[in-house]
Amino acid sequence: MPIDPHSEIIVFAYSWVPEMAKGYVRDLRARWALEEAGLGYKTRTLHAGEERPDWFLAEQPFGQVPALIDGDIHLFESGAILLHLAEKSEVLMPKDPQDRASTQSWLLAAFNSVESFVFELFFVNIIFRKEEWAKLRKPSAEDFLRRRLAPIDKALTGKDYLVGPFTVADIAMATVLREANDHLGLADFANLDAYLKRCLARPAFQRALDAQMADFTGPPPAAPAN
Repeated sequence: MPIDPHSEIIVFAYSWVPEMAKGYVRDLRARWALEEAGLGYKTRTLHAGEERPDWFLAEQPFGQVPALIDGDIHLFESGAILLHLAEKSEVLMPKDPQDRASTQSWLLAAFNSVESFVFELFFVNIIFRKEEWAKLRKPSAEDFLRRRLAPIDKALTGKDYLVGPFTVADIAMATVLREANDHLGLADFANLDAYLKRCLARPAFQRALDAQMADFTGPPPAAPAN
């Protein structure tokens, strides 16, 4: 079915998350793509500290965000959503067959080949930081992530973006690198450091970030009863 660029788009997001998660929830990726493409959207929010209702689990089986409705099309997982939105605008997906293939490859690489290593550092540095095993694991986790970052740094030599002009692949990669930078730093990767700053300086990113922050209006979860 052809994608209607004028259909109403709904992005599911959160009205409350813990402080450390604000600005990093993955609906940011969908919002950024929509802002780059100049596509209007509405948000429908849920409270991250409350049980997910059945109607939302029908949209997103894991109870996470983002999920997205575009007319009659329902999607979940940020990668699938980015690829769907990319088909609505040449701003996000090139027409050239090889450039399209490269865009899809780099998008999947960001999530499959890099993000899992960033997650490991997040767990070591934040969630389990007081555990002795986490302290022992940290050096090797950092080394594994550096090994994943090095090929991307090399690929960006002499380039502003991953595939010629800015594409949906850069949204995927920049959001992953933004978290990698928080846990490891990119000082050893000059191309990646410049690339990330270039991506995050785009006005569409700031609009997406501002919109996500504005949706955090829900109260914190109630304290459990004694």
